[in-house]
Parts: sequence; structure tokens; C-alpha cells
Amino acid sequence: MVHRLLVSYGKPEDPGAFDDYYRDTHAPLVTELPGLIGFRIGHAQPMDPSQPGPYLVAELDFESEQAMGASFASNEGKAAAADIGNFASGGATMSHFDVHDILVGLPEMP
Repeated sequence: MVHRLLVSYGKPEDPGAFDDYYRDTHAPLVTELPGLIGFRIGHAQPMDPSQPGPYLVAELDFESEQAMGASFASNEGKAAAADIGNFASGGATMSHFDVHDILVGLPEMP
């Protein structure tokens, strides 16, 4: 079962500088995390424009919660975690969970 870390970044003071730093500095640190099996990012848009949404969302996948813990206990994990303060002027919220796939409305297989 996949265990996912979800990171939601608030709107930064300078979105262009945030994007440049994330792409050029932070993402390369993340890709060095031991045990990382998936890494996705996206600029989020709220479904209800009257409610604020995160500026950027990152999903980091590991084989288990234990693998995630070991990854962030490593030197690479400590470096990636420490780097967040260098660019996330809008703050960052992190949560993690086991991923359960639920398939809805799929047609019957022949």
C-alpha cells in the first residue's frame, strides 16, 4: 500500500520567485529522498473561488509510513525539510495517509 505525504503551500509573497526556487532548488532535493516512489506537484485552484486554496500542492509517495519516516530521518530528508523555510513565505501544511484506491462507475470487464 502506498503512503502519501501531502504538502499544501500557501500563497507566497512572490509567486515567480517561489516557482523558480521550487523548480531549481527544492524539487531536486525532494527527488533525492531515499525510498521516494512518486512525486507530483500542481498549482491548485479552489472549486469555490470565494474560498482560498493552496498555491501549490505536492504529493510524495512512499511504500509505507515507516519508509516515509526513514526517508525524512536521513540526511537528504533533513535537508529537504530544512529548505522549506527558504522559500515558503506563505507557509506549508503537511499531512500523510495510506492511499486506498476506490474505483467508482467502472464498466464490467468482458
